[in-house]
Amino acid sequence: MDSYTSYATLIKPSWSPPAWVFGPVWTVLYIIIAATYGTVFYKAFTRELPWVVALPFALNLVFNFSYTYLQFGLKNYTLASVDILLVLGTLIWALIAVYPYLKWVALANIPYLLWVSFATVLQLTVTYLNR
Repeated sequence: MDSYTSYATLIKPSWSPPAWVFGPVWTVLYIIIAATYGTVFYKAFTRELPWVVALPFALNLVFNFSYTYLQFGLKNYTLASVDILLVLGTLIWALIAVYPYLKWVALANIPYLLWVSFATVLQLTVTYLNR
C-alpha cells in the first residue's frame, strides 16, 4: 500500500484537512525554510552568528525530514508523534535563539510554527485514534 493510500485509510478527526492541502502548504513553507535557514547557516559559516544559534535549525531539519520516513515509510505513528514533537520543540528553540540576532528570520517562520503546531495536534490525534 503506498503512503497516500495508507494515509487515506487512517481514522482522522473531522477537522483534518484533505490530503491535497499538505503539498501546497509544505511548498510555501519549504520556500520560507530555504530562505531563512539558508541565511542562518550562511551567517554561522561566516561567523556573523554564533553556531549555537544555528544548532536548533540544523536539528529541526533532521527531525523535519525524518518525519516523512517514520510516518509514511515505516508507518510508525508513535515514532512520528515523538518526531513531530521534536520538530516543534526545535523550531521554538530556533526562533527564540535567532530572535536577538535576526528578528526577520523568527517572524518569517511564524507560518511554519503555526502549521507545525497544528500538524503536531493532528499527528497526536491520528496516532491516538489509530492505536
